[in-house]
Amino acid sequence: MAPRAVLLVLAAGCAVLGAAEFSPSLDSDFTFTLPAGRRECFYQPMRKEASLELEYQVLDGAGLDVDFHLLSPKGETLVFDERKSDGVHTVETEDGDYMFCFDNTFSTISEKVIFFELILDNMGEEGQDQEDWKKYVTGTDLLDMKLEDILESINSVKARLSKSVQIQTLLRAFEARDRNIQESNFDRVNFWSMVNLGVMVVVSAVQVYMLKNLFEDKRKSRT
Repeated sequence: MAPRAVLLVLAAGCAVLGAAEFSPSLDSDFTFTLPAGRRECFYQPMRKEASLELEYQVLDGAGLDVDFHLLSPKGETLVFDERKSDGVHTVETEDGDYMFCFDNTFSTISEKVIFFELILDNMGEEGQDQEDWKKYVTGTDLLDMKLEDILESINSVKARLSKSVQIQTLLRAFEARDRNIQESNFDRVNFWSMVNLGVMVVVSAVQVYMLKNLFEDKRKSRT
């Protein structure tokens, strides 16, 4: 089996299945292009009694839709979205690798630009850091503020900053999708405007020709 840091290639019927894995960070986001007729999958290792929150959006592509699958380490389907443009899903996890896939096999022409974000909670690392901090709490009774209070304040600020970063990332994704829609509408309006202009020019030329024929003297002069 290939290392987790590299891209895995799996067979899924006639579709080509790509697979990649993220390091167990608390917050990860990724934007990629999914070609027509392809299915792309990613793996995320999780711990028991942790929480996995996944949000995705289709930023560009005809229809702005994609099929989404989320599978447990046992291969059970936890979430299935069919032809959706966005979605938010949260699951309580167990030990193992969770697989989530984006499927564009129903499209034969249009590729899709997809953004997704992973938010991992209760992964155990932060709890271990808190236990390390508690080792130094002994003997701080004379301080106006104990180290536990400082740690609680730091964790509160950290949580709010993480939430702010998440919201800003989502807003950027919404902005990118809206911009793509506006550019598509702009190109469509320009195309049909040129078509209408061409029709008007042709109709005007035909009308001028017909009027000119009506006023021509078709009588032949006798010699």
